[in-house]
Amino acid sequence: MKSIIVEDEFPAREELKYFIKNFSDIEIVSEFDNGIDVLKFIQENNIDVIFLDINIPLLDGMLLAKTIKNFKVSPKIVFITAYKEHAVDAFELEVFDYILKPYSEERIVSMLNKLKLFDENNKIKDEKNLDDKLLHNENLVSSVSLWKNEKLMVINTKDIYYCEARERETYVFTKYDEYIVKCSLTEFEKNLPDNIFFKTHRSYIVNINKINEIIPWFNNTYNLKLKYKKCDIPVSRSKIKNFRKLMHI
Repeated sequence: MKSIIVEDEFPAREELKYFIKNFSDIEIVSEFDNGIDVLKFIQENNIDVIFLDINIPLLDGMLLAKTIKNFKVSPKIVFITAYKEHAVDAFELEVFDYILKPYSEERIVSMLNKLKLFDENNKIKDEKNLDDKLLHNENLVSSVSLWKNEKLMVINTKDIYYCEARERETYVFTKYDEYIVKCSLTEFEKNLPDNIFFKTHRSYIVNINKINEIIPWFNNTYNLKLKYKKCDIPVSRSKIKNFRKLMHI
C-alpha cells in the first residue's frame, strides 16, 4: 500500500513514521504539512491511505477529507489528532480510523493490522473479478450503433480498436473510421464485451486483441501501440497489476 503523512508537527510525524516502517509494509511516498499541497498531490497520484492530522495550515484536515470523499476513487483516511470532539464528524465521513495523540503503540499497531487485512481482502476480490472476466466466452459477438455522416452505422465491437474520453464525449476508433458518441466513457463501456476490452486509463479503453506493442514507460507504466494505428495508449499505475495479469506479463 502507498501512503502519505499530513502532519505539521515534526516530532509527531517522525513518531508515526517509526510505527509505520517498523510494524507494517506500507510505503510512505511523501509527507506534507498543509492541506493545499496534499490536494494537488492526490489529484495527480494514486494513494491508498492518508494519515491526516486535523489541525493543519491552509486547508484543515476535516475539510480536506470532505473534499477527498467526493473523488471518484478516494484513498482511505486515518485521522491523527489531539482532539476528541471531531470523532463524530469523522465517522460520518466513513473514515478508516481515528487515532488520538499522544500515540499508543498498541492502538497504532491495531490500526496498521486492520489496513493490512483490508488490503489483502481487496487483492483477493480484484483477482477474483479478473479471473471471472478471463473465463468469459472469448467468441462473444456484439455490436453497437454509432452515428457517422448522419447515418447510424452498426459496428461489430470486435472491430473497435480503442475508445477515448474527450470532455463530455467519447471517440470510438476502428481501423479506418472515427465516431463520436454523446456520452461518457464509463457509460459507453457498458456496451462493450469485457472479455476483450480493458480500461487502461480513466480516458482510454482498448481492445486487447488489437495491441501490437507493450512499451515500458515512466513510473513502471506502459504505453501501448495498436495494429495499424499511429497512437499511444497509456496504462496508468492503478491499472498495471490487472493489465499484467490479463496479458500474462
